[in-house]
Amino acid sequence: MNGATPTTSRRAHGVTNPIGSSTAIRVEGLSKTFDTAAVLHDLSLDVRAGELLALLGPSGSGKTTLLRIIAGLDFPDRGRIIFGGDDATQVPVQERAVGFVFQHYALFKHMSVAENIAYGLNARKRSDRPARAEIRRRVGDLLDLIKLSGFADRYPSQLSGGQRQRIALARALAVEPRVLLLDEPFGALDAQVRKDLRRWLREIHDRTGQTTIFVTHDQDEALELSDRVAVLDKGRLEQVGTPDEVQENPVSATVLKFLGDTIEVEAIAQDGQVSVDGKLTPVVGKRGLTGPVKLYARPWQLQFAESSEAHLHGTVRSSYRTQGRQRIEVDRTEGKTVVVEASDTARLAAGLPVGLRIVGGYVFAE
Repeated sequence: MNGATPTTSRRAHGVTNPIGSSTAIRVEGLSKTFDTAAVLHDLSLDVRAGELLALLGPSGSGKTTLLRIIAGLDFPDRGRIIFGGDDATQVPVQERAVGFVFQHYALFKHMSVAENIAYGLNARKRSDRPARAEIRRRVGDLLDLIKLSGFADRYPSQLSGGQRQRIALARALAVEPRVLLLDEPFGALDAQVRKDLRRWLREIHDRTGQTTIFVTHDQDEALELSDRVAVLDKGRLEQVGTPDEVQENPVSATVLKFLGDTIEVEAIAQDGQVSVDGKLTPVVGKRGLTGPVKLYARPWQLQFAESSEAHLHGTVRSSYRTQGRQRIEVDRTEGKTVVVEASDTARLAAGLPVGLRIVGGYVFAE
């Protein structure tokens, strides 16, 4: 991921859901071990009714296992899953009323688009199955919702990847799920299609108000789409909060480093005041924090400065412009490379000696 930039606060939606009822989910003390490997460790999480929550974390952090347990595809060793006040821990997947969308669309190749969307309804036992006219109406409404109303008679092979993923979502919504679960839904698509579908999924959520949990390892995707982000690492919940909260107030170095480009610097704290190379920085730690610490800064929290005012020194390795900002790689005299990001800096020549002043950041005890 390129360095993430600060996000704007997410608005409240309050949209009535025409697809199905919104359901709050509570995960209580969940633990899961496969063979001898612990995948989830006493994890607890509340998902609010009608919100879009991202499960974010590196590979192996437990995201997909948590999603599968919520869906009923796996069962925990310990802990409970609560759907709207009802204990669903031992309820089989067929009775949980969840919609599930996988990375690979899993559409039936021999069925038309309309037949794919209606599959979950037609598969119900006769006593629970809607009338044919109701199924046709629901399929038509969903095709309108996903903006593919003229595609009912086409087959998956006649659709683009992005269109197939829209059909997969419509099929999940057709059964009026209490909860919608998405596992890396855009992972198999190219970058531009992913961006388009992000906006589209957000619009769909705003219109339906469906309680939605989606798994991703893409930080930009999580920060752009979600109402809140839950960051997992090694089977533990590191932090949960709005995109602004987790990005601007990370609770650990793990969260900070996972959410974007980060410079790590050895520093000294004295009752919370933090110095680098003997010079005080504006970064403040917890009151009473004293001794060696790690200071972390984002690329835009460094500025070029005269040597006498600089906290770091080095030489320019490369300088290039991207997305309207100049990114300068600097080889520090200590041997590490840092990236500086600025909007008002011209391209700098490779080999140029520079000083860097730290103007913001975060500090955690070693």
